[in-house]
Amino acid sequence: MVKILLIDRCIYSRKGMKELISKDNQFSISETDNLLVAREKIIQWQPDMVIADFSGFSDTLHSISQLSAIYSACEKSTRLMVMQSGEHPLIEQYCRKWETAESVSKAMPLKELRELTEYIIASRPPCRFRQQAIAPLLTLREERVLTLWTDATSNEMIARTMGISTKTVYTYKRNIRMKLGADNRFSLFLTPSMAAI
Repeated sequence: MVKILLIDRCIYSRKGMKELISKDNQFSISETDNLLVAREKIIQWQPDMVIADFSGFSDTLHSISQLSAIYSACEKSTRLMVMQSGEHPLIEQYCRKWETAESVSKAMPLKELRELTEYIIASRPPCRFRQQAIAPLLTLREERVLTLWTDATSNEMIARTMGISTKTVYTYKRNIRMKLGADNRFSLFLTPSMAAI
């Protein structure tokens, strides 16, 4: 079974790609609209291919180098296809520096997109072993707290949902901020223009 991870902020694009790719049952598809969660999914799930629209994240990237987390998690064993939904020169320039399997426009006809996806999957290395294990940045529980946190869930609700104390939620949040290099509890959710204010 071929594993594909879709990274896109647009739910309609993710659902459409999922529908297009999964017409036959040879694919297992996962999706996310969060770059931090995407990195963790790549490391833990080890997909054969990642299809990402980085342009959708252009207003939330604190630094263009945040994309390097996705590229380094993919390594050489996971093919990365970048689908751009608009013109973002910095993102395009950054993607050219890395070994992206393919960079295409989201306006590409569906038949061509399906054929390209199949070609990229067929051209992946036959052996899927990691030369060097990459430790996940966040633990599974920290990842769960981050997901609830990004959904604007209160600390009390997170504690209740996970069966932990509110004090433990604060500890998890502190650890997440430290691991992700966030200056304060709001910087993870601010756009770069808002952070500059």
